[in-house]
Amino acid sequence: MDIYRIFGRKQLLSIVLCAVILCAVLLTATGGAASVTASTHQRLLPIYAVGREEDDKVISISFDAAWGNEDTQTLIDILGRYNITATFFLVGDWVEKYPESVKQLSDAGHEIMNHSDTHPHMSKLSRDQMRKEIESCNDRIEAITGVRPTLFRAPYGEYCDGLIQVLDELGMHCIQWDVDSLDWKDPTPGDICSRVCSHVTPGSICLFHNAAKNTPAALPMLIEQLLTDGYTFVPISKNIHTGSCTIDHTGRQWPAENPSAPAA
Repeated sequence: MDIYRIFGRKQLLSIVLCAVILCAVLLTATGGAASVTASTHQRLLPIYAVGREEDDKVISISFDAAWGNEDTQTLIDILGRYNITATFFLVGDWVEKYPESVKQLSDAGHEIMNHSDTHPHMSKLSRDQMRKEIESCNDRIEAITGVRPTLFRAPYGEYCDGLIQVLDELGMHCIQWDVDSLDWKDPTPGDICSRVCSHVTPGSICLFHNAAKNTPAALPMLIEQLLTDGYTFVPISKNIHTGSCTIDHTGRQWPAENPSAPAA
């Protein structure tokens, strides 16, 4: 096909010129291909779950405590009945309001960890404000338990690179969850049990709340089901890997030397 017959020489030159100009504009707007590649940033991730082999059926139960305190002792009693140690993430204001419950949790052998001091949206704070929230809560917990927290769960599950970097500077891990009971929505005990048991995998971190309406009724059911399925319960600090580790794109933490770990 003779392209000159279709457009004419002058018309074709105009089209080519426009194409060249458009490419130049796009490259300028993006800073060039090399610049785009160089500016690509991989977001820092917290630990959502722990990478384990299929037959390594270890999981963790965790509870967030920010507001009420209706069922804390009941949860302690249920967990004690099954000889299970859980991780409780406490807000500093809650610690100040219910110091006797903090002591009871600690005396029962449960892990007491940091859920911020005042339950703010952490990603909206400056780094100095983040550090103050974390350290203030750590101070309150340590004053009662004698142990300084090493794990942090962000309020609302909201995190950012800055938060994870601040926690890293403090020698702490940012912990999320891969199994959400949604107990705060008040589903039936059976629904809570079914949801949790159907989503658990080796290395899972399960999220509950200490003042959710139906969690005390659901907890024995799901514990018994998971024990029957061969799972072992440990606090989160005993679940996560130590030493050189990496986190894959799903937030699952792996030992760096594990063949299942993502490439660095």
